[in-house]
Amino acid sequence: MDEWVKQAIESKIQPLVKMASTIRAYKTYILAWYDHYITNGTIEGINNKIKVLKRQIYGFRNEEYFTLRLYALHDRRLRI
Repeated sequence: MDEWVKQAIESKIQPLVKMASTIRAYKTYILAWYDHYITNGTIEGINNKIKVLKRQIYGFRNEEYFTLRLYALHDRRLRI
């Protein structure tokens, strides 16, 4: 990985330089996945479901209804 980053930066090709800089900045976190196999995919999925629900109930002014829908959404579909 280090060799690829070095070559990408030396290439002066702007998209490669940007990608190499990003990889270098997050190298520790990228490699940590191989040790722990943990991702934030579950949380991203939950956030997406909440955003979809917010779009579906747009215009409702009752916050209690939104809260109940959140609980119902997670009771039915979410398994952590």
